[in-house]
Amino acid sequence: MDLTLLYRGPLASCDYDCPYCPFAKRRDTTAQLRADRAALERFTDWARSRTEDRLSLLFTPWGEGLVRSWYRRALVDLSHQPHVDRVAIQTNLSCRTDWLAEADPATLALWCTYHPGQTPYERFLAKVRDLADRGVRHSVGIVGLPDNLEHARRLRADLPAHVYLWVNAADGHTYTDAEADTWTALDPLFPYSRRPHRSAGLPCRTGESVLSVDGDGTVRRCHFVRTELGNLYDGSYRTALAPRTCPLATCDCHIGYVHLETLPLYDVFAGGILERVPAAAPLPPLSVGPLVSGADWTIGR
Repeated sequence: MDLTLLYRGPLASCDYDCPYCPFAKRRDTTAQLRADRAALERFTDWARSRTEDRLSLLFTPWGEGLVRSWYRRALVDLSHQPHVDRVAIQTNLSCRTDWLAEADPATLALWCTYHPGQTPYERFLAKVRDLADRGVRHSVGIVGLPDNLEHARRLRADLPAHVYLWVNAADGHTYTDAEADTWTALDPLFPYSRRPHRSAGLPCRTGESVLSVDGDGTVRRCHFVRTELGNLYDGSYRTALAPRTCPLATCDCHIGYVHLETLPLYDVFAGGILERVPAAAPLPPLSVGPLVSGADWTIGR
């Protein structure tokens, strides 16, 4: 069985203090960190043992995982498992990068976010260039806030040409067409992020081949639908796997809507779904599909 698992344990601490993030500069207690470590090691042991399945794994911690040694060890370990096709993590890249020398770059990948004001630009860029030198697959992105525009332009100019720069629409921010065009010039796929996608009743891969797992092993179809499908560790989730339509009105997060079957993103990101790396240099879509506002938003190539 081919399964894609999005794992999110109890870790909720981050070393950055981004003003829009509820986990900014949050500190987990020693007990909470121990619980997160135990949960991650349990998940890693499970994934290592599932040799009869083909696994793709994405860690999506609320906080920053790579500053914790157990996340780095898990990524290295799982990258060497022959039945794991991809293991990736979302990260602010504040950690050192020398540990990547122990990982298999054919399997491990990083989804990196640049947060202006939280780290010196040159320090972040040096780490990204180190990833490229090591042959580690990665994407780099930024939140599409007005104050971040010049930072994004600088990133695009300085990043290696093959590195995809993605832009996430800022929560609660409405973009004029002119503003959207400006961001689309940097990220041709920004139209997918600009507005939430209507998803109610539409087919989605989550709940069949894509699953969300928490630190206790509770399995849900995705991070945004709270209905439980069973538990990972007793195998009860497997009888619940089936094609499903989305029960929510909209989907506005990339790790959710990328799995909608009505969008072409499995073709756009073929081979790089988890780390958000397109199969080829992306072109802006002629249409992003059904949007909350009603009619499709169409832009020229």
